[in-house]
Amino acid sequence: MRILFLDLDSTSPDHLGCYGYHRNTSPNIDRIAAEGVRFTNYYTSDAPCAPSRTALMSGKFGIINGLVGHGGTAGDMKLEGRERDLMGKLTRGGALPSYLNLVADLNTVLISPFPQRHSTFHFYAGFNEIMNTGQYGNESAERVTPVALDWIERNASKDNWFLYINYWDPHTPYRAPEEFGNPFEHEPLPAWLTEEVLEKHKQLAGSHSVHELNIDHRGKTYTNQTSPAFPRYPGEIQNMDDMRNMIDGYDCGIRYMDEHLGRLFASLEEQGVMDDLIIMISADHGENMGQLGIYGEHATADQATCRIPMIIRWPGMKQGIVDEGLHYHLDLLPTLADMLNSPVISDWSGTSYAPVLREGADCGREYVVVSQCAHVAQRSVRFREWIYIRTYHDGFHLFDKEMLFNLADDPKEQHNVAAEHKEICREAVYYLNEWHEEAMRKNSDAVDPLWTVIKEGGPFHARGYLKEYISRLEETGRDHLVPELVRRHPGEFPQEPNPALGHMIAKIGARMTNK
Repeated sequence: MRILFLDLDSTSPDHLGCYGYHRNTSPNIDRIAAEGVRFTNYYTSDAPCAPSRTALMSGKFGIINGLVGHGGTAGDMKLEGRERDLMGKLTRGGALPSYLNLVADLNTVLISPFPQRHSTFHFYAGFNEIMNTGQYGNESAERVTPVALDWIERNASKDNWFLYINYWDPHTPYRAPEEFGNPFEHEPLPAWLTEEVLEKHKQLAGSHSVHELNIDHRGKTYTNQTSPAFPRYPGEIQNMDDMRNMIDGYDCGIRYMDEHLGRLFASLEEQGVMDDLIIMISADHGENMGQLGIYGEHATADQATCRIPMIIRWPGMKQGIVDEGLHYHLDLLPTLADMLNSPVISDWSGTSYAPVLREGADCGREYVVVSQCAHVAQRSVRFREWIYIRTYHDGFHLFDKEMLFNLADDPKEQHNVAAEHKEICREAVYYLNEWHEEAMRKNSDAVDPLWTVIKEGGPFHARGYLKEYISRLEETGRDHLVPELVRRHPGEFPQEPNPALGHMIAKIGARMTNK
């Protein structure tokens, strides 16, 4: 058995041809999709990067494994505690690569810098060979592909291996080399991104809004600065030319990566292993490209961030079919156990969708719950045609506490209809409570890490930024948004403010009094 798993960071299914995108971004991915099963309602349980990959590898929701953010206590997995054995659970088959190594005797191989990027060294658990491509996830495909080709040329003809490869090109800042050109410069933008939509987005606040697409972590500021090293990535979107630069930059990243995937597939064909090779193509999360007014970021627990591609080409199984059932990415571990006729680890959170691969049978869930605690603190319920989003910390985006979108009518999440459909919101809250109760029963320390994030100061990518962001809002003529931000986040201000900050708060108070 040979398995190739391609983890394509920040790749949204909305921007892949096989998922209906109007641009030819992914011909090599599309070819594999035509030969296998394409899942259309496949979700990361926890976003963004570190929570997603930790849930995938451990087979457990972030609320159970403990890693739901990018910093603080919730930036690490929970310890096993006093019941920990000489070897921890991740070594004893509790992680994806260690499970494949133990039950199927596969040589497990990783080509990725990801553990070093987020200090998530548990990600290594169970890999026999590890190749760090060395730039913390800032590398382009031309750095990743030679490493992968070298391994393929030396090892592909051997039997029994699992090769996991990370590509990063769709992640900001968009870095396809200048000589690649722009194959999309004369093609239309997605039809829903109009000047009217852009004008609405100009009224919004928060990181990766059209006014500030970048974060300066050292200065704790949101900025519109650009870098000459990344001409495909704008600092702001003030007109439709900027919009084109943004969308084209992302799509070029996907197409450039796809061409490198084609080189891998060609080499595998040369090695004579392509026909019986199991190929899985997925991502850690999608990307907001205008949904909720956010661009070039994976910052929410919404459809754009949490819906991910999943394509499985398994020779001898179903080919050329589409599955529309609801599944989590962490369902992969029990699915593999099912396909290998091997035991399931009792504390995995997932359920098998092997019947889809074997018979094309529908085995989707009634609902899925997805979480985000790195940029905002949100949990959302995806069921039938709906996604319900509950916001606990808005990351300074001024999101409504409750948002409800009908994805059949409004796939880009432009119209919050929570007020018109209270009965649907109540149904979603019932599902959310049901999920939460079951997860907390399996929680070793009865601590919900979402609340740990909030009590430690909020999501990492917003923590401590509000005072500087208020100054930017005032400088850019959006000071009408300041009073509501201060009302929602009083804990961001010290009890005894310095004179400059006191003057700012006094001005805010005067505005609120006069309204």
